[in-house]
Amino acid sequence: MSSLSLAVRDSNTMLRRNLLHARRYPSLTLNLLFTPIMMLLLFVYIFGDVMSAGIGGGGADRSDYIAYIVPGILMLTIGGTTVGTAVSISMDMNEGIIARFRTMAIHRGSVLIGHVIGSVLQSIMSVVFVGLVALAIGFRSTDATILEWILAIGLLTLVALALTWIAVGMGLVSPNAEAASNNAMPLILLPLLSSAFIPVDTMPGWFQPFAEYQPFTPAIETLRGLLLGTEIGNNGWLVIGWCLGLAVLGYLWSSSVFNRDQK
Repeated sequence: MSSLSLAVRDSNTMLRRNLLHARRYPSLTLNLLFTPIMMLLLFVYIFGDVMSAGIGGGGADRSDYIAYIVPGILMLTIGGTTVGTAVSISMDMNEGIIARFRTMAIHRGSVLIGHVIGSVLQSIMSVVFVGLVALAIGFRSTDATILEWILAIGLLTLVALALTWIAVGMGLVSPNAEAASNNAMPLILLPLLSSAFIPVDTMPGWFQPFAEYQPFTPAIETLRGLLLGTEIGNNGWLVIGWCLGLAVLGYLWSSSVFNRDQK
């Protein structure tokens, strides 16, 4: 059997292990889903009338605000799901299972690949679940074509892949699960400092450059453009650049730390 076949076989085994673990212990996934769903309901039903005044020149109503914030909530969902990846990686590294894997004839990188693929799948499933909640409270995307929906799903998958590799690195360098959760917290906080809830041009002037060019704002604006027909501009290229850069950085960081710890 070739090395590629071995890598695919062992990665598939690790993927099944991680998905079974998530199914048997769903509390972490449910807790991470609770945050975006509660924020969606909070900003729509409690703050919706006030927050909608900040978009569309002040003429938007609650339904317009639902459409505005759902893309940001979906990105927040992905960020929250990858926090669970950091915690899971840290638990594996500190509870002895990795040491046991080292004694077995398995492909070295399959442990990380299984975590990454499993996390991306869980992110997409979480996005679907939160999207169903959004549909239930009034979100509609009637103008999006089939191609735009496919591109939107591809964008969400690309963002999930990039953030997952960063989360894997965070989990590997964390001494315990609690530290991993804290280290990965920027993946939840950054969407709150983007255009997820209000337009960037309504923020304080000194803060606008950070909010505009951090990774989540281009991703959110591109997703809005695909689903709602708003102007995308150069945000599409920016989000692709951010995702590719973060994915490569996360992969190199994770591989370096993982291989160093196995020596």
